Amino acid sequence: MFDLQNIRSQFPILNRQINGKPLVYLDNAATSQKPVSVMESWQKYYTEINANVHRGIHTLSQLATEEMELSRKKIQKFINAENDFEVIFTKGTTEGINLLAYALTSGIKSGDEIIISYLEHHSNIVPWQMLCERTGAKLKVIPMDENGILQLDFLDGNLSEKTRIVSVNQVSNALGVVNPVEEIISKTRKNSDAIIVIDGAQSIPHFKIDVQKMDCDFFIFSGHKMYAPMGTGVLYGKEEILRKIQPFHGGGEMIATCSFDKTTYADLPFKFEAGTPNVGGNIALGAAIDFIEGIGHENIQNHENALLEYAQKQLLEIENLKIYGEKAHRTGVVSFNIASIGIASDVGMILDKLGIAVRTGHHCTQPIMDFFNIAGTVRASFAVYNTMEEIDILVNGVKKAQKMLL
Repeated sequence: MFDLQNIRSQFPILNRQINGKPLVYLDNAATSQKPVSVMESWQKYYTEINANVHRGIHTLSQLATEEMELSRKKIQKFINAENDFEVIFTKGTTEGINLLAYALTSGIKSGDEIIISYLEHHSNIVPWQMLCERTGAKLKVIPMDENGILQLDFLDGNLSEKTRIVSVNQVSNALGVVNPVEEIISKTRKNSDAIIVIDGAQSIPHFKIDVQKMDCDFFIFSGHKMYAPMGTGVLYGKEEILRKIQPFHGGGEMIATCSFDKTTYADLPFKFEAGTPNVGGNIALGAAIDFIEGIGHENIQNHENALLEYAQKQLLEIENLKIYGEKAHRTGVVSFNIASIGIASDVGMILDKLGIAVRTGHHCTQPIMDFFNIAGTVRASFAVYNTMEEIDILVNGVKKAQKMLL
């Protein structure tokens, strides 16, 4: 059964007050709160096991290694990767995309093309721009319409033998739009040999991921948006491609042999995991997966969809309020502005005084804001622990802000 009160009881921070008001935390697209089970797994590592992994024969080192590699196997199962060594630990989605953009450099030449979409976070724009600058490749952008829906006809005329990489997010962090990645992947496979990269930072908390069914080459996500600690993340890649490309970071852990004349690299996944990993965080990421699976993907999706539907209905009853991407298929996010209120941050500051945490600004998606000719939006984003009552508090807070600012 889906027991919302029991779920909320696992998040102590939800009991605190902000400015004398009960906390209403609606900034989950930026980072989610962490359940007790995740924090306890992190604490247990540092209080009972703390040792470096893969490098020692002593008991603590072996225990740490076992716990972290168990987490890797949990992630493999969670996203249905074929092999556990296809799971590369990173510190987040941004590092994963940058790692990949550098690792793929040798396969890109002047005149090649990289396709991204209008809905991307800066982290899925800038690394590819940098790759284009290094190689002379050209960046192309799938356009969107006024509802934030990608215009996939663009791919029919732009996918070719020149297309080397297609990189898109599965869910927009700014609008919550769910992109049809299956259709994008299908079109790409039919018309090019491009490597397909999916940014899953905003999809991984909300619905079940199956990378084999999806047939992407890479899938990248962060732990801190799915109830795990900050500084954790995963780069999944197909074995055949991971074995061909060169590592981004060099140093300890990622070598097989090292001399002043030549270094050979370790086998997967360690080839891409130079240096001391975030052992405690990686173990806690496994605990976050246990938490999600304990509730069930279907239960999470149904609850969050109900929150989104209710929030949109209630907010649209406010005069002169506009929701961006209103008619698109969305998850987890409602992004809005009120006409005649020039700065979204003014609304955010008033909501904060009422104990309501939302995000305001461009959300690291300036091209989207430029498309709508706005500086930013107010973004409320949901997680499994949010309630309908919190939506009511948000709506009343927005109404109060509107009265104060007009």
